[in-house]
Formats: sequence, structure tokens, C-alpha cells
Amino acid sequence: MTYPIPHELRQRLISVRDNAYAPYSRHPVGAALESDDGQLFYGCNVEIANYKGLCAEASAISAMVSSGRKAIATLYVIGPGERLCTPCGDCRQRIREFASPETRIHVLDAQGNWLKSYSMDELLPDSFGPENLGQSSSMRP
Repeated sequence: MTYPIPHELRQRLISVRDNAYAPYSRHPVGAALESDDGQLFYGCNVEIANYKGLCAEASAISAMVSSGRKAIATLYVIGPGERLCTPCGDCRQRIREFASPETRIHVLDAQGNWLKSYSMDELLPDSFGPENLGQSSSMRP
């Protein structure tokens, strides 16, 4: 099975990834997320000298939240190579905060070709979320 990536989205993801500031890891990553109302938000990783940078997924989520939206419908992640560049553990938890059971996470190769897709439960099984703290959650009604 493959997942078709629209040409415009593929080009934008490559461009965003190429804008990453990754002088330490030399591992630029780009992300695009579609909110539940269809708006697209982009992010890239931004590293700093103490190695506590901002991941691409976190950057895109921040842009979404800054716009007043709080629900991820779809997330795309593109790394610099041909192997899977899946979200790190911190980002998996961050994505979980704004995901629903229907949220899809698509991982692309360096040219923007689809490699693999995940549901939130596949990406972070048995996760801890707002409902564990007595809050409402889009993951567990």
C-alpha cells in the first residue's frame, strides 16, 4: 500500500526541511500538519548549542496552536534520508496531546515519497494523556 502525497505538499515539505537549522546533528527535518479544519502548518527543527533544540513536529504544532487551533487531523514528517524519520519520544507525546484516534502520521523519505503511516495508538501505544489527569481529550472521549 502507498499513500499519495500531493506535489505541492511534497515540494513545500522539502523546502521547509531545507530551511532547518541543524548545524550540530546535520539531520534536517521538516513537518507539516493539517488541523481538523483543513489548515496547513509547517515546521522545521531548530538546534541550539546546548543541544536542546526544537523538533520539526513541535515547531508545526506551535504554529497550529498559535493560530488558535488545537486538533491535528494529519501529520507529515520528512527527514534527510531514505530511512524512516519518525517522531522522537517527546514529539510523540506532544502529538498525542492534539491527536484523535483518526489522526494519521505519515513518514516520507528525503524526496517526499511516502514510506509508512501510523495511527496515534501505533505510534504511542497505551499512552498517557489529558484524560489520565481528569481532563477531556480528543483521543479518549
